[in-house]
Amino acid sequence: MAGATSACIFCQIARSSTPTSLLHSDDRVVAFEDVNPAALRHYLVIPVEHIPTVRDLKRRAEDYTLVSHMLDVGRMLLQRDVPQSKQYSRFGFHQPPLNSVNHLHLHCLALPFIPRWKHMKYLSLGPLGGFIEAEKLLDKLKPE
Repeated sequence: MAGATSACIFCQIARSSTPTSLLHSDDRVVAFEDVNPAALRHYLVIPVEHIPTVRDLKRRAEDYTLVSHMLDVGRMLLQRDVPQSKQYSRFGFHQPPLNSVNHLHLHCLALPFIPRWKHMKYLSLGPLGGFIEAEKLLDKLKPE
């Protein structure tokens, strides 16, 4: 794994070096339940390759395809596990400095937030960062 660090917990999960149960695994991404869920269902989809944050992504086909695949996997998992959540789901990324782990990860949330106040962690703060919806990130990454 290019750029992987032994101290990165998500790199360890991607290498199956932890007891974390994987919900999905392929050659590009793995998915698992968030250890501190903020919603009815809260999954994380991470790339196998170590990419620190959304700020390390560029407007190029490779990054656009990766984020699109992450979103497809997240949607598939929520549709499989909580089929009624389609209109009550959110998908997105925390932006620095508000990201908790320096390894790119897509939050896949089947609402409602539990407890309700946790929605505060998933708000956009405009130029200050905060949470960026996956579709908005894809718009920024779409090659011209």
